[in-house]
Amino acid sequence: MKNLVATTTIALLTACTVGPDYVRPTADIPAAFKEMEGWKKAQPRDQELRGKWWETFNDPLLNNLEEQVSVSNQNLVQAAAQFRQARALVQSARSGYLPTVAGGTSVTRGQSSSSSGNRNRAFAQSSSSPSTSYSLSLDAIWEADLWGRVRRTVESSEAGAQASAADLEALRLSIQAELAQNYFQLRALDTQKQLFDETVAAYQRSLILTQNQYAAGIVAKVDVIQAQTQLKTTQAQALDIGVQRAVLEHAISLLIGKPASSYSLSAAPLTASPPPIPVGIPSSLLERRPDIAAAERRMAAANAQIGVAEAAYYPSLTLAATAGFQSSSFSNWLTAPSRFWSLGPALAQNLFDGGLRRAQTDQAIAAYDANVAGYRQTVLTGFKEVEDNLAALRILEEEAAVQDEAVQNARQSVVLTTNQYKAGIVNYLNVALVQRSALVNERTAVDVLNRRLAASVLLIKALGGGWNASDLPTPGELARGAAYPRQDVVQVR
Repeated sequence: MKNLVATTTIALLTACTVGPDYVRPTADIPAAFKEMEGWKKAQPRDQELRGKWWETFNDPLLNNLEEQVSVSNQNLVQAAAQFRQARALVQSARSGYLPTVAGGTSVTRGQSSSSSGNRNRAFAQSSSSPSTSYSLSLDAIWEADLWGRVRRTVESSEAGAQASAADLEALRLSIQAELAQNYFQLRALDTQKQLFDETVAAYQRSLILTQNQYAAGIVAKVDVIQAQTQLKTTQAQALDIGVQRAVLEHAISLLIGKPASSYSLSAAPLTASPPPIPVGIPSSLLERRPDIAAAERRMAAANAQIGVAEAAYYPSLTLAATAGFQSSSFSNWLTAPSRFWSLGPALAQNLFDGGLRRAQTDQAIAAYDANVAGYRQTVLTGFKEVEDNLAALRILEEEAAVQDEAVQNARQSVVLTTNQYKAGIVNYLNVALVQRSALVNERTAVDVLNRRLAASVLLIKALGGGWNASDLPTPGELARGAAYPRQDVVQVR
């Protein structure tokens, strides 16, 4: 017993953790965003994005829809379940620190031969009487984590669970952004439909005017035909908007977890405007984007797996203990004379495996290298998305100003040309051309506003939507099975 205790103590004191300790690899981070020059900065009180970023658009209905995403979206339900699965794997890995204890009891009745003669006389000999054996035992086995295999496994599981939590937040942000884009596009279609309805009414008045002038012999029949064609074409275009709107309405119902057949949005014009968005410095993007955080945590998990693979090169020390009662008499079964016990260590080393351990180590190293490349690609993609949408917002703002002037000029041209037509100075073709130009410019202005709003949403998404890597569950929270996110957790029962 003294030797056993001494051996165990020495083994634990000299235990080490093999494999490389994790250090976050570097990534190419620019000093500043190229498109930030001339960017309109937010007010001092709004230097950081907030969790409910959609509230900056000041649309109560959009706010209500976004709140339903975290509650009812089934893709989020699935991702939340996957996170709970990853969290359970952490608890499973931590169980390796503790011994395995099993208990069992058995009652066996049998008879053994008492013959001691040769084979020819074996069947002629008498046998001993049947006997019953009673056994009650408790077995414990524990493998000392000498080389850190369990520690690295726990480390990998914790990093994997954190990556799963970041995946959940990346999916949540993606769905929220998609919902906002669909909502603004639907409102843009509502605005265009309203524009078409007003235009159709104006074309109907023009048709009546042309018919009256034709009846008076002032204009030719062709003017009436042109007016009728223009009216019917515009009516067809107005009807076609209904198809696009229905598709967007169905997409929104899917995102908020409602059947498309039982959900509808009443028409309303697009009134939102792009809000000022705090961009921050490029280096902060590494902590603000959940997809970057997920890629970084996967690197940490892959790094720990290298240690798990390398630990297989070293011997394993197992301590086993067994104690219980065993007797052939039920009355004497659970008595002191029927006790038995055993205790001892076992040291095992794999001497030959045909290159299995080397292959597993190479596989772990290659998986880590792949995760490093994936992390750096995710970082580069993040900077690209920020630059893309900064440029889009800057250019579209300039385009919107020019387009507004074009709209005003087109409206004025319609008034002037219509008056000339009434006076008989120009034919109806001139009226049709300026009216068509006015409609195109009005629709373009609505489209530019929709694109500006979409770029605002995508910029917020590219900046992480107010999320931060410090929101990830800590190893201690994962070990306790704490809920994540810390507010509401989507679960299925």
